[in-house]
Amino acid sequence: IEKVFGNKFDWYSSREKSTVKRIVYKHEADVFKPGKQEELFDWMKKEKAMDSEQMKFEKAREAKVKEIEEILQAYLPKKEGFQKIIMEAMEYSLMAGGKRIRPMLMQEMYHLFGGKEKLIYPFMAAIEMIHTYSLVHDDLPAIDNDDYRRGRKTTHVVYGEDMGILAGDALLNYAFETAFRAFVMDPEESLTIGRALTVLGEKAGIYGMIGGQVIDVKETGHEVSKEILDTIYELKTAALIEASMMIGAILGGASEEEVRMVEQIARNVGVAFQIQDDILDVTSTSEVLGKPVHSDEKNEKTTYVTLMGIEEAGRAVEELSEEAISLLHQLPEENHFLEQLLCQLIHRDR
Repeated sequence: IEKVFGNKFDWYSSREKSTVKRIVYKHEADVFKPGKQEELFDWMKKEKAMDSEQMKFEKAREAKVKEIEEILQAYLPKKEGFQKIIMEAMEYSLMAGGKRIRPMLMQEMYHLFGGKEKLIYPFMAAIEMIHTYSLVHDDLPAIDNDDYRRGRKTTHVVYGEDMGILAGDALLNYAFETAFRAFVMDPEESLTIGRALTVLGEKAGIYGMIGGQVIDVKETGHEVSKEILDTIYELKTAALIEASMMIGAILGGASEEEVRMVEQIARNVGVAFQIQDDILDVTSTSEVLGKPVHSDEKNEKTTYVTLMGIEEAGRAVEELSEEAISLLHQLPEENHFLEQLLCQLIHRDR
């Protein structure tokens, strides 16, 4: 290493030093061949540039998460009245952290189609409330029976099973109360808001997320075919991602054809996201994920991993993500942050 780098080696970060050591140890004989050292230096420059881009992306994402958290807090009901325990349980569930993927996707797609107003805010809050209620109900003893979510105790463990059920119900109902506020914000856009609400209701209901949950619960405990598994993933996971991106496109002024293309992008992302979740349930740890691992095995659920193996599941993730990004590039405008976000979601490690 000293012969190749000299004093320059001290300039690198710990991560870079570790990478250099790995390469030198692996290709010790080749490192001293003509041109190899320059090739290694070029590679290190590219790595540094990628690290810089990643840092910019992470910084931007943190700022967007903070903005979303403020929007959610603004739309939460006041904790008052004899029923205030339910408002407390709603806040405990909704403000439990998380990546805020769905409202972020909605806002980014809204921006891609030229949306600049705050009309999107009530829908961003609504989609996260619906997503959160589904998690609250998923964690209940009758379904997944999980005690931890996002690194802390689940709602039913803290407030009791009865309040866990009611907190989920309250979040679902309040999500639509929140989305309806868009009519007051911009009455002239009532038809567009109506279209967005139709998508929200359909994708969250029996033809979307609820439908997927029904099939998932019904088929738990025995092996299912790939066709049924794909249907579960398309409805249970992808439907809310579709709703997020489609609503952003609709409120941003997208054409019907563009909205359909956005729906397909979101479906691919949603299914790939769920397959990656299957992989992480087997390969990750509770500390990293912030929730129990091996829950699919515990609940005797068929997943892409149990059906096809980790390698084939990984290939499916790649194919779906490549198609999604290809379709994204066909939209009239570009959003580099959105593209990077989709790639990060699909290939995440937590």
